[in-house]
Amino acid sequence: MSNPLKKLAGQTAIYGLTSIVGRLLTWFLVPLYSSQFTPDQYGVVTEMYAYVAFLVVFLTYGMETAFFRYSTLKEHEEKTVYTTVIYSLIATSFSFILISFLFEQPIANWLQYPNNPEFVTWFAIIVGLDAVSSIPLAKLRSDNKAVKFVFVNFANIIVFVGLNLFFLAYCLPKYTAGETNWLIENFYNPEIGVGYVFISNLIAVCVKFLLLLPEILKARYQFELSLLKKMFIYALPLLIFGLAGIVNETIDRIMLKRILLETKGLKETMSEIGIYGACYKISIIITLFIQAFRYAAEPFFFSQEKEENAKETYAKVMTYFVIVCATIFLGVMLFMDVIKYFIPNEEYWVGLKVVPILLFANIALGIYYNQSIWYKLSGKTKFGAYIGIFGAAVTVLLNFLWIPEFGYEGSAWATLVCYGSMMLLSFILSRKHYPIKYNLPKIFLYLGLAFGLYFLMEYLALPIGVLKYGVHSLVVLGFLAIIFFLERPKKVVI
Repeated sequence: MSNPLKKLAGQTAIYGLTSIVGRLLTWFLVPLYSSQFTPDQYGVVTEMYAYVAFLVVFLTYGMETAFFRYSTLKEHEEKTVYTTVIYSLIATSFSFILISFLFEQPIANWLQYPNNPEFVTWFAIIVGLDAVSSIPLAKLRSDNKAVKFVFVNFANIIVFVGLNLFFLAYCLPKYTAGETNWLIENFYNPEIGVGYVFISNLIAVCVKFLLLLPEILKARYQFELSLLKKMFIYALPLLIFGLAGIVNETIDRIMLKRILLETKGLKETMSEIGIYGACYKISIIITLFIQAFRYAAEPFFFSQEKEENAKETYAKVMTYFVIVCATIFLGVMLFMDVIKYFIPNEEYWVGLKVVPILLFANIALGIYYNQSIWYKLSGKTKFGAYIGIFGAAVTVLLNFLWIPEFGYEGSAWATLVCYGSMMLLSFILSRKHYPIKYNLPKIFLYLGLAFGLYFLMEYLALPIGVLKYGVHSLVVLGFLAIIFFLERPKKVVI
């Protein structure tokens, strides 16, 4: 009999790699977007995808997790559960698409894009098909069909990235230079502009949907309304928690436009959103590490639960996690003069001041995710929802208060306060319900040392050149040497 933990670890690596590689590839499109689009044009991309994040959570309404839950209960056949969920999502998603088609112009007017009602239709199809696709993808995971799962997701990613490169890295530069050929004449229209980002996404989602169509067609007239009601009741808290999480992640882009439009013109407002969105992407360096860590750590934490020294292990993992995050922070900030060329258009560089704030915010979020094992292991997951809702309330309130005064910099500080307060609240609650003795002196030391070294280098303000990069390299190496010296005497093999 195979080891279930090894099986879980293997599948976690496969599914996690797919997600991380996909996010990494789309992340590398940012230099392309920022080089080809002005800040106000990229602001359109930033804003529209903020709405997408909300709509995907809303249109799936927690049914993916509900499917996993109810398909394992003996009182229901898995086939019936699958069919019920698929029919439900098809009905809600295609109703959403239909409503968006019928009211595309009023919605476009509300979004301040009266000349681009097609954006509404494109995104309605993107979000609707993506919502329906979530369940067959969940079924592939449930059936342990990892190869097909990876194939479908990578096909979606490759089509999206490939079309972006075709339209924006091939057609646009050639057209701008006055060159033309059969491909450009037949497939490129300069008036579409940023719309090619959305068209690429639309085609990619359609490809994913078609690849999953055989799985969708396996649903055969076994719909049970009573089952759907139970599943919806189960999923409702998950929907609320999911929406709260999305508020924390993306509501600032939406609020920036709604608030700044009162005092600034549309172009200037969209420019601020575009600058903020592009600079936000640099802070995702830490987010990518956190995502990879979560895929590996969660099954590891659960597998260690019954071990005698489990809590000591969790504490040690937290220390190492903080070490990596602090090192990333220090490395990014000390070499920002080089990393800023990730955004090749200098118009965006005015927003680089938010990068350290957002990096610090994402470290706080990562620590919170690391701590969250307390309510997962203790079975008190309702606290996760409470903390998420609390964070959403903090985010909305602070953005409302700070955006009029500080613009997107206020949004960055609101993100830091939100994630910092969630981290602190989770820590306080964990002390009562599932206490873990984290090595707080070392955690504060490593974070404080990283931030202190960064501020020291900022104060010295060495001129750009070999001396600056040499000193900064020595600072990073010195930081790592201190960590090695402090950790080596108490080295623990996990």
